Amino acid sequence: MDNQNQQQTMQIKIDDTVLKGVYANALQVGHTKEEFILDFMNLVPPQGIAVARIFLSPGHMKRIAAALLDNLKKYEQQFGKIAEAQPPKNEQKLGFNG
Repeated sequence: MDNQNQQQTMQIKIDDTVLKGVYANALQVGHTKEEFILDFMNLVPPQGIAVARIFLSPGHMKRIAAALLDNLKKYEQQFGKIAEAQPPKNEQKLGFNG
């Protein structure tokens, strides 16, 4: 069997802090030519907190977008159509404080 047909297994370590996860109810996406920046936030008026910031190459962003669409399609096939959430009525501009 040649190397092209062999599948490799990679073991992934995840510490307890990452394993428990975080809740996000908002996402802000930015980009430059070299990368996409995803800021996941938990908004509870009158303020919110950024819970994760992820940097991705454009190629990985495209693969992730395709994987998300594929999984959304599979979810709706199994559980039914998801109604899109309405944006907040008093949508405010988000600002970051360092």
